[in-house]
Amino acid sequence: MEAAIRHVVITGAAGALGRAVASRFAGEGCRLALIDRDLQHLQSVFAHPDADGGMLLREADVTSDAGMARVGAEILDTFGAVDVVVHVAGGFEMGEATHAISRESWLRMMDLNAWSFIAVTRPFIPAMLARGSGKVVAVTARSAAAGVASMGAYCASKSALQRLVESLSREVRGGGVNVNSIAPGVLDTPANRRDMPGTDPSVWVSTGAAARMIAMLASDAAGAVHGQHWVLDGLS
Repeated sequence: MEAAIRHVVITGAAGALGRAVASRFAGEGCRLALIDRDLQHLQSVFAHPDADGGMLLREADVTSDAGMARVGAEILDTFGAVDVVVHVAGGFEMGEATHAISRESWLRMMDLNAWSFIAVTRPFIPAMLARGSGKVVAVTARSAAAGVASMGAYCASKSALQRLVESLSREVRGGGVNVNSIAPGVLDTPANRRDMPGTDPSVWVSTGAAARMIAMLASDAAGAVHGQHWVLDGLS
């Protein structure tokens, strides 16, 4: 019997990791709903939007309840069901010393990296629970485990995201839904190569390797994995 086609939602899809994740799931024959904050950029990255109904490209601010509710309803209406949500979207910035963190930078990091997880999962979790199955994979960070100088707001926001992953997992695992994250060190992306020119990128984590781990957490093979953060060190 032919395997059922899985329906996958990916946020931050136009970024370096989002592209790798989309490519991975597309290669598995999944139907994709790709979300990013700039539709034109999303369309430029994925040249064949809505081809054969297999790919949906949608613009949304992942920190907006209203925006995600609208887009989530459109995706569920089109696909009928969502099997996997991969929350890649987030933000990073070096900041002030911890005692000098501005409220603006604190709220920006918390919105992008923690609150967004709530806004993104809110439209899809009830439908997953109603079906008795689903996978949610977030992208946290290795630095969520400990503070780093001049990265207080970022580390705190990724730590908050991990606690949200764990809490949601506790709430929904009995309903057949797995919630986990990958926690990479430095990802080998064009932006990181540009911002850290003196570092050897061969010790970083490739986006392909991160995408493979996300696909594993989204697979039936990870059915017994709940509320975990798979750390990807690379060689760093």
